[in-house]
Amino acid sequence: MSESDEPADGEADLSSLRTIADYQFGAGAGVTLFSPTESLTIKRTTSGRPQQVHCADGRIVSFGVDGRFTLGIEGGRRLSRALSHPAYRVVVDDESEPFVREEKNVFAKFVLESDPEIRPGDEVLVVHERGELLAVGRAELDGTAIEDFETGMAVAVREGEPADD
Repeated sequence: MSESDEPADGEADLSSLRTIADYQFGAGAGVTLFSPTESLTIKRTTSGRPQQVHCADGRIVSFGVDGRFTLGIEGGRRLSRALSHPAYRVVVDDESEPFVREEKNVFAKFVLESDPEIRPGDEVLVVHERGELLAVGRAELDGTAIEDFETGMAVAVREGEPADD
């Protein structure tokens, strides 16, 4: 299956993608992820369905066949700045930071805090206790279980944020 790249000049496409983002992440997430003032590229499947949205800084999201977004690190950066704490966040400390940045999964026993509204399968932001984004991934447990459990994977990390050198 090949894909095509095209600038995201179709306002109808962006409007639909914004609506989906608002539904998945909360009101305002659509404009946060897909700014109307920015040049975006939509990669499409051969059938024309949006598959990925990119900006100059990288992949913002992929659009799954289930109708939900999976975050790229650029999408995580945008949501991290826009969503109030603790929304969609799993918080870890210094001990976990280097592993998470290297895209290693987050285990429950290393989690300091998590959004109690997280459900298994949700896209989440893995952040340091200082608030900086470390990675994006998929929650494997609900928010309460992530904090309560002493064993088990909490987040399947998809993409890590490189450390500033």
